[in-house]
Amino acid sequence: MASGSVSLPIPRWLHGYRKEWAAPDAVAGLTAAAVVIPKALAYATIAGLPVQVGLYTVFAPMLLYALLGSSRTLSVSTTTTLAILVAAALSRLGPHPDPSTLVVASATLAFLVGVMLLAARLLRLGFVADFISEPVLVGFKAGIGVVIVVDQIPKLLGIHIQKGSFFHNLLAIAQGIPHASLATAAVGIAMVAILLAMEHWLPRAPAPLVAVAAGIAGVSFLNLPAFGVAIVGQVPTGLPPLTLPDVALMQQLWPGALGVALMSFTESIAAGRAFAKSGEPPPSANRELMATGCANLGGAFLGAMAAGGGTTQTAVNQMSGARSQLAGLVTALASLGTMLVLAPLVGLMPEATLAAVVIVYSVTLIRPADFRVILSVRRTEFSWALIAMAGVVVLGTLEGIVIAIIVSLLALAYQTSDPPLYVLVRKPNTNVFRPRSDEHPDDETIPGLLMLRPEGRVYFANARRIGHKVRPLVAQAMPKVVVFDLAGVSDLEYTALLMLIDAEKRLREEDGVLLWLVGMNPDVFAMVRRSPLGETLTRDRMFFTLDLAVARFQAAQAS
Repeated sequence: MASGSVSLPIPRWLHGYRKEWAAPDAVAGLTAAAVVIPKALAYATIAGLPVQVGLYTVFAPMLLYALLGSSRTLSVSTTTTLAILVAAALSRLGPHPDPSTLVVASATLAFLVGVMLLAARLLRLGFVADFISEPVLVGFKAGIGVVIVVDQIPKLLGIHIQKGSFFHNLLAIAQGIPHASLATAAVGIAMVAILLAMEHWLPRAPAPLVAVAAGIAGVSFLNLPAFGVAIVGQVPTGLPPLTLPDVALMQQLWPGALGVALMSFTESIAAGRAFAKSGEPPPSANRELMATGCANLGGAFLGAMAAGGGTTQTAVNQMSGARSQLAGLVTALASLGTMLVLAPLVGLMPEATLAAVVIVYSVTLIRPADFRVILSVRRTEFSWALIAMAGVVVLGTLEGIVIAIIVSLLALAYQTSDPPLYVLVRKPNTNVFRPRSDEHPDDETIPGLLMLRPEGRVYFANARRIGHKVRPLVAQAMPKVVVFDLAGVSDLEYTALLMLIDAEKRLREEDGVLLWLVGMNPDVFAMVRRSPLGETLTRDRMFFTLDLAVARFQAAQAS
């Protein structure tokens, strides 16, 4: 089936399903549920939403993606990054909106995200998944991690602050520490210790579920609320209520929805591709737009917050033995069972436990090792990562994603604005031509012939710079012929072609030097032939290979 097809993939994985996959899929789905459900409950609190919204987000988007998605193991609910972006979008509603308004606004946001993703699918914008460079994404996620940790520390310590900017919150936390609730801090620190210990010693165990169970047990047997430990409170039992998007809120929320949609798709396609097994095709970007769009759109009507694929939960799903999308269905059904049966127990959970879960898994977004690798490879891109991180911390998450995109675009422009231009020489006694270097001092130059090789796309932003590099090389070599080997040039833009025409004329009339072109791909060759340059050069000065050009030059010199 073509990658651009929009037909549903249900028959594909159901018709090819094997009976022996059922048990591994069921085990993987339940194991993933033990990790995903507690984390989703915690992530809902990041956005200031009731915890049951986390349950709804595991149920509806997970179910819809399992039916429509192309990745066998991708686990779709909410993630740390999406939760903080949702929180930033909902902050547009003003200070202290009531919970019912927040729930409707969250559903409206998810609806807008779904519509945007489906619109992107219709426009075949799947290539946008590669639009944010990896160093910028590393910095952006690190900034998100720092912001979330600072946001959750008050809940972990049982202090109350008036929230503001990042640095305001840091100062308020420092001032509030003397007034922290010792009981709440003890619970929070104990939960963090449990999570870290299990992640280190028992990485395959569902650490969030153990922490949640320990917190609920503490409330039940030690009467922790009597010591000032705040709990989640009443959680409604039953199916998700029908929630209709509010048209009046769409105007306020659509800018935030753009950022959420971009990050939802970026994270989903990255996780899906990362965990695609050897031998199976990677998820189709445009099909994933449809699947995540439908997951958000359908989830909105069932009270879910914006959703996307998560790397951690997908890793748990795969490591637990998931063979197909049935594992996702099992996870969704486990969430449904929690809504119908276990909701009262969820209400007994200490808020400090949720804060501990959020903090421990948000810290994983901050990866110093990734920064060190980027720094060791390319210092410039390390600075881009730092700028993206600072943008999130200083300006905010939604503004930070705009900074990340702008930095990526500037990085792209910087990388393409100064393409390499190599002077070619010949390896002795061969027809191998390679860039001149001090490592090969015996390589041969051909008197009277200057061979140059630009690489990459040559267009309006870099053509003039290439010209500036060529002039001193011509002045130094004083050749009779300058050969441009264009084998490494993927595209020759019109402005660059005009400059090449001007360069050919100036070399011929002012310096008496001829310009030859070599190794053009079919598109570049066709463009040159249709232009005045093609009429000037004719076939006599255009060659398929550099070897042929050199042979023609040497024959002309010998005659």
